[in-house]
Amino acid sequence: MSVVIMVFQVLLGLAILIILHELGHYLAARAFGIKVEKFFLFFDAYGFKLFSFKRGDTEFGVGWLPLGGYVKIAGMIDESMDKEQMALPPKPDEFRSKPAWQRLIVMLSGVAVNIVLGVVIFWIITMKYGEPYIAMSEYTNGIVPGQALTEIGLKPGDKVIKIGSKTVVKNNDLYSTDLFYGNVTLNVQRGDQMVNVFVPSNFVDKMSKYGTRKDLFSPRVRTIVDSLVPKGRAALSGLAKKDEIVSVNGVITTFLDQFQQQLILNKGKNITLGVLRNAQLINVQVAADTSSKLGFGNQIPDFKIKRENYSILAALGIGSNRAFSVITDNAKAFSKIFKREISPRNLSGPVGVAKMFGSQFDWARFWLLTGVLSMALAFMNILPIPALDGGHALFLLVEIIKGKPLSVKFLETAQMVGFFIIIGLMVFTFGNDILKLIIK
Repeated sequence: MSVVIMVFQVLLGLAILIILHELGHYLAARAFGIKVEKFFLFFDAYGFKLFSFKRGDTEFGVGWLPLGGYVKIAGMIDESMDKEQMALPPKPDEFRSKPAWQRLIVMLSGVAVNIVLGVVIFWIITMKYGEPYIAMSEYTNGIVPGQALTEIGLKPGDKVIKIGSKTVVKNNDLYSTDLFYGNVTLNVQRGDQMVNVFVPSNFVDKMSKYGTRKDLFSPRVRTIVDSLVPKGRAALSGLAKKDEIVSVNGVITTFLDQFQQQLILNKGKNITLGVLRNAQLINVQVAADTSSKLGFGNQIPDFKIKRENYSILAALGIGSNRAFSVITDNAKAFSKIFKREISPRNLSGPVGVAKMFGSQFDWARFWLLTGVLSMALAFMNILPIPALDGGHALFLLVEIIKGKPLSVKFLETAQMVGFFIIIGLMVFTFGNDILKLIIK
């Protein structure tokens, strides 16, 4: 059932984005009197389609291949590669008969709709939910860095004061793209000292290797038993709820990360736990086992979760910034991939997107991810790759500068090249997804 929910969310999100993107092209084309022959959600590859109907000159339908959608605009060189139509003299209601500036608007209208949709979604989410956060002052014992942060030099108990020039005030500030994409210095309080930790440009590779954003860090907490696994080592040894473990075989373990490290070091050995129970220190004997786990859940600290709420206008500004940061973040990522600073294995395809949506339906999460995807699709579509909107727009700009259109043969060749580039990217990202599943 969880897989069904995951697939449903992805298809629903993509359907909304594709329909609105293509609607942008459709409305712009119709506004300039251009004939639109087809409007399809998903591709009707090889002529197969789930259903369709005709209204006016346009056939509306749903294809069987959920890899996108399209509008077939009369007199335009697109993925349909309708050479027969292009061989005939231009008609007044065809794309190629219109001025270059009108054709440019038609090409950019789909991206414009994606951007407007993304901004509106982020605006509404920001206005409705505000920003829940935990003040970093609540993390009195500092953080426990995940493996990725440990490798660059952070240590348990560190308090990150600044990421570059930005002061870390909220726990959300630690999930900064300035950190993800590296080449930035962390200003860290370590005990009574201030130290600097440099984040390398390939840090996002380390993140991908060791997990997700949520694995970056956790607050440093004490080891207090909250729940016990029935017949687990902890339960059989006599540990009880609210017990605080303060040592392992005489080694002080004030915090959970220290306790976990000692369990690993003493795997396969009998261990003696120093336990505070009702303000008294007692010893609890635990039999040897090959596992480095005892079978109990640790108490979750009662951090005060605050919420910053915004007015309609303030939410519009913040929501817009968050929406456009998706585009700038994607641009940074592609730039680093082309510079070979990070691996292209970080790219995700359909499976990666499905995992983002998750296996449980939640409207807030669904719309947030739909907004992210809308802005990401706007970025991808504006790339100057033939067969994408950005490629068509680039050729139209060249036409405007030259004062005459590029040859039909050149445009057809470019369309085929762009088509194979896109197919190659899709195969690569899908292969990435499969490889990640296998490795996991």
